[in-house]
Amino acid sequence: MVTAAQPLAYPLTVRDLGPNWYATVMGTAVVATAGAALPPHIPGLRGVLAGVWALSLVLLLALLAGRGVHWARHRERAVAHLLDPATAPFYGCLAMALLAVGGGALTVGRDWIGLRSAVALDAVLFTAGTAVGLAAAVAVPYLMAVRHRVEPGQATPVWLLPLVAPMVSAAVGPGLVPHLPPGQARETLLLGCFALFGLSLLATLVMLPLVFARSLTGGPLPLALTPTLFLVLGPLGQSTTAVGAFADVAPGVVPEPYGEGFGVLAVLYGVPVMGFALLWFCLAAAHVVRARRHGMRFSMTWWSFTFPVGTCVTGAEALGRHTGLVAYAGPAVLLFAVLVAAWGTAVAGTVRGLLRGELLAAPGAARLAPRAVTARTTSGAVR
Repeated sequence: MVTAAQPLAYPLTVRDLGPNWYATVMGTAVVATAGAALPPHIPGLRGVLAGVWALSLVLLLALLAGRGVHWARHRERAVAHLLDPATAPFYGCLAMALLAVGGGALTVGRDWIGLRSAVALDAVLFTAGTAVGLAAAVAVPYLMAVRHRVEPGQATPVWLLPLVAPMVSAAVGPGLVPHLPPGQARETLLLGCFALFGLSLLATLVMLPLVFARSLTGGPLPLALTPTLFLVLGPLGQSTTAVGAFADVAPGVVPEPYGEGFGVLAVLYGVPVMGFALLWFCLAAAHVVRARRHGMRFSMTWWSFTFPVGTCVTGAEALGRHTGLVAYAGPAVLLFAVLVAAWGTAVAGTVRGLLRGELLAAPGAARLAPRAVTARTTSGAVR
């Protein structure tokens, strides 16, 4: 057995390289994307962000290669991941990793690879990520219904992952609109992204009550899964980012009054949703503090602190652009600081865990059974 004090005693393999590892790509790419739109213009920051984006691209390529080898050499494990209700939802991370790196190419990667290459790379990754995201949004709920046999008490925020992927497409896609020929092409892409927004939003509204009800009636999540509470911020921040992106490009792309209507939607939708995001952030943070006090250690679920928080940064930035209020610009900077701290912690923990041989295990290793120290009294109180 490898302990925290022992060095790695065996070579790393891809046998248990699960789809949850794409969260490292998502969390890295969002640092670059979120930082690029911050109100303060710090000298040299954009160069650093471009470097972070380049790192996310390298991670994506490495993981695509590793997962390809995994499917070729360990097909039985790959199929087992799909049939495991704790692992299958992470296939949404593949789509979001492709989309996050593609969006980052246009945001900051263009500084290194040029605009034309950035547009081409984003177009390829957007197309692939959207296709994978739509497939995951259908396939994973289908498998949950006919093969996984899950129960309401097993609901966790991880279930949201395949449903959020189309929302990331909706937020990234508008960046490509100005690079298409005027007319039908631009309007089709914009309205297609709007359709993806609706698909993901309505699916999330169906799933989120199950997650919220389980958190109230089933007791705290197992310690290792507690960070996944931050995943709920993903659809909230990303949907606010998406409507802001629609409003940015809609004028001149869709006829009036629809162009102006997108601007109205960006504010009337974004303000209340970000309000709920603030509530959930505080609730999730309280659960994490409790879990740390009960001995929660680092695991790959700590990457849940990165991408969802990053979407809240971009959502606040979008509201700042469309309202002109400093009240949104300030929180965006603070949330970005939280994001950078969370990313640094996750990177350090991941590197340390790899060197010790502790992390290359299937994400389903942390089961959903209640912890022995958690019990409910007849009054419903947790002790």
